[in-house]
Amino acid sequence: MKQSKLFVKSRKEVQSEETSINAQLLLKAGFVDKLMAGVYTYLPLGLRVLDKIKNIVREEMNKAGGQEILMPALTPKEIWVQTNRWENFDALFKLESNNHEYALGATHEEVVTPLLQKFTFSYKDLPQAVYQIQTKFRNEARSKSGLLRGREFSMKDMYSFHTDEEDLNRYYAEMEKVYEKVWERLGIGHITVKTYASGGAFSKYSHEYQTFAPVGEDLVYYCPKCKVAINKEIIEDLEHACPECHGKDLEEKTSIEVGNIFKLMTKFSGACNFNYTAADGSVKPVIMGCYGIGPSRLMGTLAEIYNDANGLIWPKAVAPFQIHLLSLGDRDESVQNEIMSAAQKLYEQLTAAGWEVLWDDRVQASNGEKFKDSDLFGIPLRLVLGKQSLQAQSVEVKLRNQENGESLPISEDLEKKLKEIYNNYAV
Repeated sequence: MKQSKLFVKSRKEVQSEETSINAQLLLKAGFVDKLMAGVYTYLPLGLRVLDKIKNIVREEMNKAGGQEILMPALTPKEIWVQTNRWENFDALFKLESNNHEYALGATHEEVVTPLLQKFTFSYKDLPQAVYQIQTKFRNEARSKSGLLRGREFSMKDMYSFHTDEEDLNRYYAEMEKVYEKVWERLGIGHITVKTYASGGAFSKYSHEYQTFAPVGEDLVYYCPKCKVAINKEIIEDLEHACPECHGKDLEEKTSIEVGNIFKLMTKFSGACNFNYTAADGSVKPVIMGCYGIGPSRLMGTLAEIYNDANGLIWPKAVAPFQIHLLSLGDRDESVQNEIMSAAQKLYEQLTAAGWEVLWDDRVQASNGEKFKDSDLFGIPLRLVLGKQSLQAQSVEVKLRNQENGESLPISEDLEKKLKEIYNNYAV
């Protein structure tokens, strides 16, 4: 992609009300635009990041046997009344039209449960798991922290359906491993832990996945021995001890919740009278589980964690592009033309080889602007073509998370060497 074609421009400053790091950086870099509190437009570079996060999540859900669907965001009042959540879900957006009342989907148990009920009759139809990646709406009283707490946000919600609790426990344990794989692929596996939280009306515990972050909204107590944590809300109930080893040598950490898993049991299947016929002919209730991951919140979390004084530092799995190619300007027009010609050739060569390249081909932008934007965008690998490198038939190569780069000759071996350097990008 040529940067000159981007309608979006980076900003020098953002509004003073934006106190979170992720909001400041994503707005300055032109990855998102704020429409109102808690509601954002994802601009071309930002959407590429969000889509890559979604695709990683999608791939892992598919491997776990999940079938992707897409449920409506606009839902009727009646289904929420049936589960007793029309009055009890405090963040539900409600609206009225033509004497009918509706809610914008904050979660989808009320939709997915009767949906599966239409196709499930006997034990032979179970287990099943379906998921969606959908826009959710929650009427947050205080929407803050950029993408970390929105009124409109992206959510992957998976629901599993089982004949009994034993089968639910089996799949639940499998999903724990799947979630660990997602965090590893996103570059946060080493700082994201399963966290015991209140099970509410569903079970004794639910589990959150909390990513350690200096400015995280949550407070957890981490057990280094078991590599699990306990949310502050239940630490008193556990007498400040790890629920697995019962040790009390816990570390207090701030964190951001990026996912959660619940054993719903018969909370929603019971309300919908969702039963199946067992092998012995008896009628039994379907047992359910729920598994959530927030792609937009993950994007905000990555921006919070991976940055420096100059801008974003994206993990390579989700960076909008792999390479940021800069063609520098020169006062000598003939030299400038030579630089642009060499850059064009390199851009086409790399793109044809399968690299994702953003080429800063802007003629009017100063070299200083180009370097600042490159740092701000956080693309893993930066290639620079200027007068000196042109004369040496080389290109300056630098990883975003390293201070210094190196000069590589433009030759048949260039792509091989770029792959070696790119593979050493540790984020």
